[in-house]
Amino acid sequence: MRYPASEKLEIIRLIEESHLSARLTLAKLGIPRTTFYRWYDRYLQRGEAGLQDQSPKPKHVWNRIPDEVRRKVVKLALKETELSPRELAVTFTDTENYFVSEASTYPLPGRVCVACTRGGS
Repeated sequence: MRYPASEKLEIIRLIEESHLSARLTLAKLGIPRTTFYRWYDRYLQRGEAGLQDQSPKPKHVWNRIPDEVRRKVVKLALKETELSPRELAVTFTDTENYFVSEASTYPLPGRVCVACTRGGS
């Protein structure tokens, strides 16, 4: 469950002012100690601003092809239209010394998806 910053601050103040131990108070509230102490550390470091929700979205996708490399792959794909996705990936890897998978070449513009053209009609 996500708590707004105002509730996190209220919980921190409740723990600080409680006559019970932090462990017991957190247990009664149903909040894991690790969660509370993560909030508390951020609160001590950055004040109330540290309690604002942080985006769970990663800043970088580990397997995304960088834009510059992608442009080079697209340029090669448009130049060598007769190559299959596998041949395109191998050719690019050999010429640019940068590995791209066959699957990475399927959605490129200007290419006919080999897998899409097969099948029964």
